[in-house]
Amino acid sequence: MKKEIHPSSYRVVAFKDMSNEHVFLTRSSVHTKETITVDGVEYPLYKLEISNTSHPFYTGKMKLVDTAGRVDKFMNRYKNYANRSK
Repeated sequence: MKKEIHPSSYRVVAFKDMSNEHVFLTRSSVHTKETITVDGVEYPLYKLEISNTSHPFYTGKMKLVDTAGRVDKFMNRYKNYANRSK
């Protein structure tokens, strides 16, 4: 392994899936601004839009939850064009 290419600041970080509120802990060097308390211990928090607990490939469900509102933004932007064709 090459020396001095990996970060030395690994620590336990809580990752939270925002679509289903699932939280899991793992070691990471990701930079965070928020914290969360899990089992009485405070950890840095990193928010995810999707994880293995909500992704259709892992859950077997074909419905994907849109947490960022991208579908709504698209529909609002192009609703005038859809009304013209009627």
